[in-house]
Parts: sequence; structure tokens; C-alpha cells
Amino acid sequence: MDVLVIGAGAAGLTTAISLAEAGLSVTVRTAELPGQTTSVAAGAVWGAVKVGPPERALAWGRTGLEVLSKLAAEPGTGVRMAAGREISRAPFEPYYWMRLLPDLRPCEPSELPGGFSAGWFYTAPLVTMPVYLEYLRDRFERAGGSLEVSAVTSLTGLAGAAPVIVNCSGAAAFDLVPDPAVVPVRGQVVIAANPGIEEFLVNRDPEPPWIVYMFPHGSTILLGGTNEEGNWDREPRAEVADRIMTGCIAVEPRLRGAEILGHRVGLRPGRPEVRLEAEPLGDGVLWHNYGHGGAGISMSWGCAAEITQAVLG
Repeated sequence: MDVLVIGAGAAGLTTAISLAEAGLSVTVRTAELPGQTTSVAAGAVWGAVKVGPPERALAWGRTGLEVLSKLAAEPGTGVRMAAGREISRAPFEPYYWMRLLPDLRPCEPSELPGGFSAGWFYTAPLVTMPVYLEYLRDRFERAGGSLEVSAVTSLTGLAGAAPVIVNCSGAAAFDLVPDPAVVPVRGQVVIAANPGIEEFLVNRDPEPPWIVYMFPHGSTILLGGTNEEGNWDREPRAEVADRIMTGCIAVEPRLRGAEILGHRVGLRPGRPEVRLEAEPLGDGVLWHNYGHGGAGISMSWGCAAEITQAVLG
């Protein structure tokens, strides 16, 4: 084994794929299978979503946009190019990372729901996470990688397990590293039957811990959500699901009466900045790759490429 990757979410699997496809022998060790990780609860549309540091995040995001856009042309990846809007009841400027989107433009008044006065329209990769995570796992195993379901309770205890260890433990890095800068950001979503909505929509009104977004995935639509910092609870709550439905219906009346198919909860790994850096561990090296907040899918390929280049270099 050349590399041991801890974690099988989007960050862990893409890192493992990048290293394995570069010719290294890679094992992923995870407490949960990919479909049980926080990543499965993501929306998930490409975007840096307030991730820092800005200069590095822009580079990681650019790589993610390029890779995901290519995957959208391949069947079975769970990725497609989708049009959508970010809207607000007050004027707002697009985020710095949005300038990477070639068709970004202000919304026309006719494109805004009632009560909204500003918005931005663009096309970006949209990811159906259960399908995408299975695609990543299959791709990793086709590259010769192996996946072990086994909880890791100590990073120092892994010294000597492989020359390179990559910590992609997400919010669990709070205890595992330990890193007190990591904050779980609880996200609960509702999966409903899609009444015919084709475009994604994100409400950018400043209203934490409640946020409103909707991401259509064919016959289903993912509706959110919550943004609860410091909440480790991974069980869906009925009163939260009701609020999500109420908030989404207020913006998109076609959702009224939509059949509820399921609920998901994930803990976004919040941190003031992404931690992507190496440190010695025994005779080897320990890479940290966590703290992506709500941008794990968007940043994962860029972070994986940076680690792979450093390891091979």
C-alpha cells in the first residue's frame, strides 16, 4: 500500500481516485460506506460557497468545474449540466467564484418569483449524489483501489500503515485530528417527487440557520434546508421537514402536495478555511484535506489534484 485515505465521502473518494489512477496502490478506510456519508445529503450544484482561502479555492473550483462538466457528458456518472437561479429579496453581488461561469447574467424581472427583486442565472454541473458516489466508488475500484469499512480513532496510531496517509474525515476531524476550528453545519433535506421542475433554485436571502433551495434530479427533487452550526444531530426532524416544505412551496407553488419520498441529514465540515497541507507522521507524511463546508463536491477534484501532484513530485 502506497497511500491510505481516511474517509469515503466526495473528498476521500476523489483523492483516492486521483492517486490510484496515477499508478499508486491506494486503500480507503472509512467508518461508513459512501452512500452513508455526509456527501449523500448534498444538493449538489457546483459552487465554492464561501470557502477560503479565496485564491486557492478559486483554483480548486476551476478544476472542479472542468472535471464535473466533462463528467456531465458521460452516462452513469450522476452529473448533468443544469440551468438555474440564485435569487434574493434584496440586491446582491455574485460571489467571486461565479465569474468562472461563462453564461452568468442577471435575472430578468419575469424570471423572479413574487416578492424577489434580484437574481443571477447560470448553468453549472448538478450532481445526483447517490448515483455519483456509486460512480466514484466503482471508478476507484476499477483503478485497483480497495475500500475497508473500519473506524479510525487515531491518526497517530496509523503511523507506518502507509508512506502517505490522507485525512479526508470531514467534520469528524474535530475529534480525530483534533481540530477545534472544525464546526459541524447540520444540513437536513427532503426528497420529494418532482412535479415537473427542471431548473435549480437557491434563495440567497440572509436567513440562517434556515435556507431555501431546490435541486431537481429527474423524477425526484431535493429540497432544503438547514444551516445549523454546531449541531451534531444526524437524525431527521419532522418539524424541520415541515418548515423546509413550507419555505420551498412559498417560492415554488408547484411543490404543494408533492409526495415526500425520504429525508437526509449531513454534517458539512465547516472551517474558516479549507485545510490542505502536509505534516510528518512517523517516517511518512500525513496530508490533511478537510474543512470544505458545503463545497466538498465542487472543491474535491482540485484538492485531489494538488495532493497527487505533491505526492508524485
